[in-house]
Amino acid sequence: MEVILLDQVENLGDLGDKVQVKPGYARNYLIPQGRAKYATVQNIVEFEAMRADLEQAAAETMAMAQTRQDKLENLEVSVTAKVGGEGKLFGSVGTADIAKAITAAGLAVEKREVRLPSGPLRQTGEYEIELHLHTGVDVNVKLTILAEE
Repeated sequence: MEVILLDQVENLGDLGDKVQVKPGYARNYLIPQGRAKYATVQNIVEFEAMRADLEQAAAETMAMAQTRQDKLENLEVSVTAKVGGEGKLFGSVGTADIAKAITAAGLAVEKREVRLPSGPLRQTGEYEIELHLHTGVDVNVKLTILAEE
């Protein structure tokens, strides 16, 4: 199924690209999220008419993400958790805990922006956490997990 992208989609394409996707991906994700339209003649004409507005909105979103990236650069955050023997946590520190700690530091971050490729953290120590703010805009934040006393 061919669709026109109304936004930059990671690992798929940029604004205005016509791409082939599976019907379920288009029907269940791209179109309901407003990130694409079916590539019909009428939709192509409508897209070309509003292309400048979409490009301006995309540029504004990218600028906001880069501003947030500058603010988050070199940020150090700490989280306290209950610890058992040998520095192992009772439970774990996940994306929600990290987002909450960064937001408490004064910079709003959503849970979905925190990337933990190896899963939740289960040991005390220092970690480099990647935040994915926008397509192509990533920033690393230093996280320290401390033992709760």
